[in-house]
Amino acid sequence: MNYLNDVLLGVIEGITEFLPISSTGHLILAEHWLGTRSDTYNIVIQAGAILAVTLIYWRRLMELLFNWREPENRDYLAKLTVAFLITAVLGLIVKKMGFELPTTIQPVAWALVIGGFWMLFAERVADRQADNSTIFWRVAIAVGIAQIVAGIFPGTSRSATTIFVAMLLGTSNRAAATEFAFLVGIPTMYAASGYELLKQFTSGSAQSEDWTGLGIAFVVSTVTAFIAVKWLLGYIQGHRFTIFAIYRILFGGLLLTLAGLGVLG
Repeated sequence: MNYLNDVLLGVIEGITEFLPISSTGHLILAEHWLGTRSDTYNIVIQAGAILAVTLIYWRRLMELLFNWREPENRDYLAKLTVAFLITAVLGLIVKKMGFELPTTIQPVAWALVIGGFWMLFAERVADRQADNSTIFWRVAIAVGIAQIVAGIFPGTSRSATTIFVAMLLGTSNRAAATEFAFLVGIPTMYAASGYELLKQFTSGSAQSEDWTGLGIAFVVSTVTAFIAVKWLLGYIQGHRFTIFAIYRILFGGLLLTLAGLGVLG
């Protein structure tokens, strides 16, 4: 791949990783025209998006860590920790079971479509509830489980799954649900990326990478994700997630059509 492809893939990863539209589906489509990427490449550009979200929530993270003695912060940290540990333990179990991700487009496309309708349903349920920013224990536990569900079924979108589980279980305030989902995602995705990257270096697979291209994609992914998430956090202050649900349904339908025509394998 030339460096323009690295820029394009960085942009796609940055926009789609944390918006509730599934990065997997978009990257599969991009790979069809831009070429298949290595596991190391996937991990590195995803790390760029994680870094962007870390920078956005840096003050919030520092507040939680340095003021952990405050009851409210201690309670929030405890729930973040439990959600992360649930994901970590279940993730290790899934790994030990030898679970393999789908390699064809149809499961991802169907997950996009079904997830879009599920988002529309969840929005209607949340609208009937009183506005609530509280992160309940049931929300923390469910978000931890939801991260694994999103990992097992590519196309569901980790952000969409966790945000809407939180909203359905009582954290009806979109901003509060999104913040918790993203904060849980930071250690989860760092841990997963670090684990996978270590495996790549240990096996020697990473030695053959074009690190200049990877560096370009990483930087572009970081900058693009920063802009995308900043925009999202402002957008949801006064809007529903409906636009993302409709987009998922249309995009998933497009992928299914292309697969049916034999354009995508």
